[in-house]
Amino acid sequence: MGKQPHPSRIFKTAEELKKAWEGYKSFLEVEAKKWLKVQYVGKDGERVADPQKLPYTLEGFKRYCREHHGDVTEYFLNRDDLYSDFTTICSHIREEIRENQITGGMLGFFNPSITQRLNGLTDKSEVKNDVNIQSLPDWLTKKVE
Repeated sequence: MGKQPHPSRIFKTAEELKKAWEGYKSFLEVEAKKWLKVQYVGKDGERVADPQKLPYTLEGFKRYCREHHGDVTEYFLNRDDLYSDFTTICSHIREEIRENQITGGMLGFFNPSITQRLNGLTDKSEVKNDVNIQSLPDWLTKKVE
């Protein structure tokens, strides 16, 4: 069994933290209106400005909470098991963030390279170069006295 809950918790239940998470997602929909993609479409080149999809990030959620509720860092770190009753919702939030970023990257809404790096999905390839020293010209291998 974990330790007693921290007495100065911002959120008393996992449901309250989940509600803050839903608030963050709604906040991003509003923020997206600040990030417009301008295109000129049609034969007359009509200007169209569309809001961009913003990715979910844990950093963004923490910042949102600091501004609207308080610091939630300890909920995700769970040092000394003071927030053990929040591990399920914190895992859910992390998974939803990861899924949002991966799907957004795959569909081209987010930069695929950054999305891959953030989620540990980069392709790793080994490049091996064999250099034969004996194939160098004599003047490169001759000792200088």
